[in-house]
Amino acid sequence: MARIGIIGSAGRMGAALVEAIATAGETHAGGVDQGGDLAALAAQCDVLVDFSSPAALEANLDAAMAAGVGIVVGTTGLEERHHWLCDAAAEKIAVLQTGNTSLGVTLLAHLVREAAQRLGPDWDIEIAETHHRMKVDAPSGTAMSLGEAAAQGRGIALATHSARCRDGITSARNSGDIGFASLRGGSVAGDHTVHFLGDNERLSFTHIAENRAIFAKGAVRAAQWLTGKANGRYTMAQVLGL
Repeated sequence: MARIGIIGSAGRMGAALVEAIATAGETHAGGVDQGGDLAALAAQCDVLVDFSSPAALEANLDAAMAAGVGIVVGTTGLEERHHWLCDAAAEKIAVLQTGNTSLGVTLLAHLVREAAQRLGPDWDIEIAETHHRMKVDAPSGTAMSLGEAAAQGRGIALATHSARCRDGITSARNSGDIGFASLRGGSVAGDHTVHFLGDNERLSFTHIAENRAIFAKGAVRAAQWLTGKANGRYTMAQVLGL
C-alpha cells in the first residue's frame, strides 16, 4: 500500500483526495496546509500530492527532495519559473506535473496531438474552456496543456502561436495560431472543447468534468504509478501508457 500525503488538504480537492485514496485501497498518510509541518508529512509518505498554490511550489518540492519522495503536482496557474523548479527537482526525485489529473483529459490531449499532426496546418485550432466563478487563472491549465498538445502535433511553439484576449476590431486570424477562449460562471467543474476548423468541415473533441472526484481519482492513480519510480520528470500520459 502506498502512503500518500496531501499538500493543500483543507480545500475541496483535499476532501476528494482523502475519499479517492480510501477507495483505491491506499493509505492516507496525512495532510498539510499553509503553516503546517510539511517536513514531517513528507517524512512519513511514499509520495506527495500537491494541489496547493504556485507560490508554495518551491517549498513543496524542497520538502519532497529532503525526504526523498516523489511528488504529483496538480496545481494550476504555473509559470515558466515553476517548470524550471520541477525540472531541477526531477534531477533528485520523481516529479509528475500536470495541468489536469483527469484520465479522460489525458487521453483527450493524446487525441488532440494526433489530430493536429494528421490534419495539418490548413485546419484552424480553437480551444474553449468553462469553469466555476471562483477560478482565478485563465486560460485554465488544462486548456494550456491541450494547446501544448496541439502545438506538439504541429511541430510549433505554443508561445509564438497562441491567440488570446481578442477584443474590438482585430486583424484576420493568423495562419497557424492556436486560439483560446475562457468562460467563467456558476459551479462548473471544468468543460474543455478543442475545435479543428477546416474548409467546409469541423471536428471537435470535448471533455466534461461533472465533479472534482475525477481529478482526485486520477491524482491517486498517478501517485500509485509514481511510487518507487526513479528520479525524473513524468507525465499523466505515461500513467496511461500513451
